[in-house]
Amino acid sequence: MKTDFSIKIYSDGAVLEDMIADLNSGLVSGFTTNPSLMKKAGITDYLTFAKNVLEVITKYPVSFEVFSDDLDTMKREARILSSLGDNVYVKIPISNSKGISTISIIKDLSAEGIKVNVTAVFTISQVEKAVEALSDKTPSIISVFAGRVADTGVDPIPLMACAKTVCQQKALVELLWASPREVFNIYQADELGVDIITCTPSIIKKLSLKNKNLEQYSLETVQMFLSDSKSLGFSIL
Repeated sequence: MKTDFSIKIYSDGAVLEDMIADLNSGLVSGFTTNPSLMKKAGITDYLTFAKNVLEVITKYPVSFEVFSDDLDTMKREARILSSLGDNVYVKIPISNSKGISTISIIKDLSAEGIKVNVTAVFTISQVEKAVEALSDKTPSIISVFAGRVADTGVDPIPLMACAKTVCQQKALVELLWASPREVFNIYQADELGVDIITCTPSIIKKLSLKNKNLEQYSLETVQMFLSDSKSLGFSIL
C-alpha cells in the first residue's frame, strides 16, 4: 500500500520479523531502534542483532544507538556501529544520564563522516546546539520527541515548526518527529513539512484506515464489542 505523504515513515522497533514486515509493506523508508526497545524484544547480543538487521535492510537508513554513558566510550561505540554499513546512522543522546552534553562528540563524529542521529531532544535550545555541531558534509538526523513533549501537556506543533526552521540551516540535516502517539501525528508532521516520523509497527498498520467510511467503522466497532462480550460468557440478566 502506498501513501501520498511527503514525510518519510520509519519503523521503530527491535523485532526483526516486524522490521521485515514493515520493509515489505511499501510504507517504510527507514528504521530506528533503541536500548529500551531491544530490552523489550529480548535482544541478548547487540552486534549480532545489528548485523542480522543489516543483512536484510540494505537500502534504507537504520539507526542504532550507543549504549555507553561515558562520552569517550560513546565515540568508540559509534565508530563500530557506523562501520557495520553505509546505511547506518548512529544515535547519540543529546546528553548522558548525568546531564553532561554530548555536543562535543556529536561534532567530532559528524566531522569524521559518521552519520549521526541526535536523539532524546526536547527543546529548541538542544536543536540549535545540535545543528550547529553537525557537519555540512555529513547526512544527519535530529530526533525531537514530540510525543513525549505532548505527554507533559505541551503542544508540540510550535516546537516542531521552529525545529524545522533551525534544521533547514544545513542541507543534510533532517528533522525527525519521535514518539508519536497516534496515526494523526503522521498527518500533523507531514503538514508541517517534518522530514521523518518514526512509528511503531502498530501505528504503521493503522495507516490502512485512511479515508475509511466512519459509519462503517462505527458498525464494525459495535460488532467487535458484541463479539468480545459473547466470548466473555457473562450474563447481566
